[in-house]
Amino acid sequence: MNKDHPYTPREIMTIMAAREIKNGDIVFSGTGISMLAAMAAKNINAPESVIFFETGAIDSLLEELPFAVSDPRIMYWAAANSQLTDAFTTMQNRITGDKVIAILGAAQIDIHGNLNTTCIGDYFSPDIRFAGSGGGCDVASFVPRCIAFMQHEKRKFVKKLDYLTSPGQLEGEKSRQAAGLRSGGVSVVVTNLGVMRFDKDSGRMYLDKFYPDIAPEKILENTAFNMDISKATQADPPTIKELKILREECDPQRLILD
Repeated sequence: MNKDHPYTPREIMTIMAAREIKNGDIVFSGTGISMLAAMAAKNINAPESVIFFETGAIDSLLEELPFAVSDPRIMYWAAANSQLTDAFTTMQNRITGDKVIAILGAAQIDIHGNLNTTCIGDYFSPDIRFAGSGGGCDVASFVPRCIAFMQHEKRKFVKKLDYLTSPGQLEGEKSRQAAGLRSGGVSVVVTNLGVMRFDKDSGRMYLDKFYPDIAPEKILENTAFNMDISKATQADPPTIKELKILREECDPQRLILD
């Protein structure tokens, strides 16, 4: 944080993701910054959005930021407290059209938005083993829009994943549809440096927005593949109102923001 841009990288990431959520969206939220972004959207720009969790709570009041999707606070004044199968049925329900949006994290992402949350190194003898898919593969396979949260580093934005956990556009072009998956996967990537999207025809990632004081060239330097930056424009920084609500109403204890 500095006096010219009085917000932290985590704060601008949260606000950028929250802006992707619109009124009427049904938000499948995980733990941590994903949950904070969903709450920020609900309190700032999308009051009629509905947040639901894999543990079955739907449209909770969320007066306090829960620690995890199993935290009893996600059940407070919920419209329904159901179970895992119902949550995943809601996520995959085609009747909702493009209204469902999910928020994911990953250890690696490639130029086509495929995600790795399984391991770094060889699968059978990894350098690092992560938790694996959880519901990530289901989300990326069936949800029409996904936000991916990433730290922008070459070791994370890679030419080739160490392991394909969750599908994006697979090999690009029409390969996702050829594999029998509905349109969807990661549609926007929010990092500590900028916001990336995917070309509709090629399925390749491009830089959409860079943050104040972050040059597009710096983003390229932190990306292991060649990404188009020609269409990039500077993102509007968080407003005073957005930051006030985020800090004072969504995470006053700074459980996630710090």
